[in-house]
Amino acid sequence: MITLKSPAEIECMRKSGRLTGDLLKYLEKEIKVGMSTKALDKLAYEYITSFGATPSFLNYAGYPASTCISIDDTVVHGIPSDDIIIKEGQIVSVDVGVILDGWQGDAARSFLIGECSEEKVKLVNITRECFFKAVENLCDGTPLGDIGYKVQTHAEANGFSVVRALTGHGIGREMHEDPSVPNYGRKGTGIRLKTGMVIAIEPMINAGTFKVEFMRDGWTCKTQDRRPSAHYENTVAITDSGAEILTL
Repeated sequence: MITLKSPAEIECMRKSGRLTGDLLKYLEKEIKVGMSTKALDKLAYEYITSFGATPSFLNYAGYPASTCISIDDTVVHGIPSDDIIIKEGQIVSVDVGVILDGWQGDAARSFLIGECSEEKVKLVNITRECFFKAVENLCDGTPLGDIGYKVQTHAEANGFSVVRALTGHGIGREMHEDPSVPNYGRKGTGIRLKTGMVIAIEPMINAGTFKVEFMRDGWTCKTQDRRPSAHYENTVAITDSGAEILTL
């Protein structure tokens, strides 16, 4: 069931969204070659809790960390570890969730570490562009399928593929609410967006095949061909004046 948020509730989500976006800006400044992903996760936990908020991901369905940190061929849900060390030339995707006063914020960024290959630079840039293509002219009445159509069209026009096994989602008091928000689809199809809907739009774009594999830990998702992947996500509210990105 899709729940519409009141203007007062969206104001609450602005606060959780702002904290989520600020967290990613903080982590972008702190991430460095030689750091373990566990150390980066610890910084995120300390930042979130210092504001009286709670990490959405920690203990969610048994997930053991406050962030998902996914490197190169890991699409999403990479579990932070003392044994995973950040290296020059990698794509490091950081997905974070925050609960503030009962309301969720969810966002992700893919960071280029030092000097990266032309393919990786292009992949990260196009993934970000896919998100902003998706939110262009988004408003009350827009068919949901238009979001996936724009993401897929832009990604494939640039020689990349769109992950189909995972989607964006509604968000509010719960991290995952209806509706699912695919990153592929046909223009003009699907339910119509309504004022008061809040959704997480999150292009997951692969350099090679769109096919993925889930690892034995039950979380980590990798590209089937082990080529790089990138991820860019924001929480977006549909308002009377159009789409408002809450996590920038």
